Amino acid sequence: MYALPDRQANGLRLLDLCSGAGGLSMGYHLAGYEVTGVDLHPMPNYPFEFHQANALDYLDDITRTGEIERYDLVHASWPCQHFANVTAWRGNPADHEDLLTPGRELMIASGRPWVIENVPEAPLRPHYLLCGSQFGLNVKRHRTFETSWGGGGDLLPPCWHHKGLLPFMHKGERAYADAMGCTWMTNKEARQAVPPAYSEWIGRQYLTHHLPAAA
Repeated sequence: MYALPDRQANGLRLLDLCSGAGGLSMGYHLAGYEVTGVDLHPMPNYPFEFHQANALDYLDDITRTGEIERYDLVHASWPCQHFANVTAWRGNPADHEDLLTPGRELMIASGRPWVIENVPEAPLRPHYLLCGSQFGLNVKRHRTFETSWGGGGDLLPPCWHHKGLLPFMHKGERAYADAMGCTWMTNKEARQAVPPAYSEWIGRQYLTHHLPAAA
């Protein structure tokens, strides 16, 4: 059983849609959020409360019933295969449905603050573009984040792609999973994961710079 790291609770609840095995969920946990994950597939190693469901249907249902009000922030990592360059290299993007577009519409309709994460090629407003090297991680893994509050907040150092960073082609290896900070995952689960450091930082930006203004 994975032992969760200590963190100072902030009293806020976060819903993580398309959570996978919980890379970004862990980051929000470290920023103090109480996290609930939703994914289409079973995730036996997910370390928090988990619901196996279609994320679009789940969000639509809890918005209509009003249950969405129990969450202070909604995050979604809609599947990236429709947009990722690697899909075009290895197959046909048209074989993968675009869930990001209807997902964003549902997140806006929910009335809650939200964050969307995806690959840099995805049609997101790049409010935050993050890389592992900005957090001192030994991985080169870029991800774009669009937020309902439009970004801003603390500045990070620029990417530093020094020699020795583990690139994309190593993502199936144990060393890559551990370098991301996803130590509780299997290698296969970590292939789809994003380092917790990214969402810990974004979760803190919301707390520090945007939650007080919204209140």
